[in-house]
Formats: sequence, C-alpha cells, structure tokens
Amino acid sequence: MARRPIPIKIKPGDLVRIEEILRSGVVQVRVVIRALALRQLAQGCAAPQVARALPLTAKAVRQIAHRYDSGGLDCALYDRERHGAKPLLDESQRQGVLAMVRGRPPEGRPRWTVRLAAEEAVRRKLVPRAGRETIRMLLQNHDLKPWRETV
Repeated sequence: MARRPIPIKIKPGDLVRIEEILRSGVVQVRVVIRALALRQLAQGCAAPQVARALPLTAKAVRQIAHRYDSGGLDCALYDRERHGAKPLLDESQRQGVLAMVRGRPPEGRPRWTVRLAAEEAVRRKLVPRAGRETIRMLLQNHDLKPWRETV
C-alpha cells in the first residue's frame, strides 16, 4: 500500500533558487540532495519514490517537505546553527596565561612546561581550573613553545 504523494506547493521563486543551487559549483552535498528531493516532490513524486532515487529515507524526504511548508526554502535546505561548547577560557584569562608563560618560570625551574603552566595558572588564580590540553592548545594557537627556551 503506497503512501499518497505529499501535496507540496513550491513557489516559483524557490524553484528558481533550487535550480541555481543545483547548477552552482561548490555546495554542500546534503544541500544538493535536499534540493533534489524538493524538486522531485514538486513534480508530484511520492516520498518513497524520491527515497529510492536519492540516498535518503522516505521519512527524511517527508521531514524535508514539512520543513519547507513550515519554514520555507532555507529551513528545508540548510541545518540550523548549532551552539557549540563555550570556550573554557575567556579572553582575559587567555591573556593572563600567555603573559605568565612569556615571563620568567617559577623559582628553581629552568623553563615552562605545559603541565607547569597549567598548575601555575590555577595557583596564581588566573583561571579557576585548567587542564594541560587547554593550555597546550592555547600556546599552540599563539605559536609559543616555552619548553624550548631556557631563561
């Protein structure tokens, strides 16, 4: 028992945009596949039929159609922006750690190490807590290698 085709009315302006996306050069593959699914749905194909022609499931095709109906073309083609994890160190904390590492190492130490920098940053209350990897990435992003320099 086949499902009825999803009655979807795509605006002429949106069809033009879909064709432009399909003809353009560099576009994410998932956007192209979703545009192809919308174009086939607009031609009256059922979701299972579209799913057989594209690397999608019938459920995914129906979700694309529903997202088009509720939010328009951009909502159907593109993913929502996702919130990543917030940075572990804010700008003032990063600057404090960098200034500390550029200075002299603690008494009795010939040079900074990543582990020493992490411990000293917490001890000096520059940061509430910091792992070695956080400090290592911070130093790497600023092209600092204090463990190679003897003061």
